[in-house]
Amino acid sequence: MAPASSRAWLIPLLAVLLAVTSGCFGGGHAVGDPETGAVPTGRSSQLIEWGGISRKFDLYRPQGLTGPAPLVVMMHGGFGNSAQAERSYHWDAQADTGHFLVMYPDGHHRAWNAGTCCGMPQQDNIDDVGFITAAVAALGRRIPIDQSRIYATGMSNGAMMALRLACETDAFAAIAPVAGTLVTDCSHARPTSVLQIHGIDDQSVPYPGGPGKALKANGTPRVNGPPIPAVAATWRAIDGCGPPTSTTAGVVTTETADCPNGRAVQLISVAGAGHQWPGSERGPLAELLGASEPSTALDATDTIWRFFSQHRR
Repeated sequence: MAPASSRAWLIPLLAVLLAVTSGCFGGGHAVGDPETGAVPTGRSSQLIEWGGISRKFDLYRPQGLTGPAPLVVMMHGGFGNSAQAERSYHWDAQADTGHFLVMYPDGHHRAWNAGTCCGMPQQDNIDDVGFITAAVAALGRRIPIDQSRIYATGMSNGAMMALRLACETDAFAAIAPVAGTLVTDCSHARPTSVLQIHGIDDQSVPYPGGPGKALKANGTPRVNGPPIPAVAATWRAIDGCGPPTSTTAGVVTTETADCPNGRAVQLISVAGAGHQWPGSERGPLAELLGASEPSTALDATDTIWRFFSQHRR
């Protein structure tokens, strides 16, 4: 690792790099009040005031979508944004075949308050649970949403946010955190189906738990959470599941527990994979830090949608 003096410029450089490489969508991207007007087909952007801050979310609506549709809320990781998440994780193509809506909210200063992590939202105690639930409600007043089929997923800090949403609300039929961990109180959670996907070699959010690899110039870890299998065990207890069964195919191990009322808790671990969304494109942060290409042993987006499609609230 480079010395602290040479890392001091890392965070501002990341912000500039992501602003240049991620950017916003083109001029055809409508931006407006989510309480009024029709929701266009394709891509659009909406603004909502929450907690005294103007917040934005992007939306993808497939062609020919009729009737109440499922909704997937996809939350970017730290240093990312909605445009990067839409480009990297291929949810739009999945929505075209699965016939559902995809919401890409933007974190405040490119991060989410997931509990004890991360960044300015956590330090300033930004109400991201309130923002996400308000955005979903505002969208539902403009376009029919199947309220029994609302789902949340995210990468890294976004995965932690998905877990917090499930811990503190009952709006989601299922969640799917990728490369994230539980960093909030979940003692009052209601039963929810959960799919975790995690690389065994993840150094930022270690599979065995504990402090992740430091990204800050002062050497402070960005996350310090429980072991990933312990997160799955927490949700098995919340959901009242039976003991899990395990299968392995190549480098992918799937641990599944069946739960009452058709729910399930599943943990998919990928040997040799680091802090990544398997099957995605390597993002600008990973490129800058020299991280390996995402594993192709699993298409996380397709796997998550197949899990979501089996669960209703």
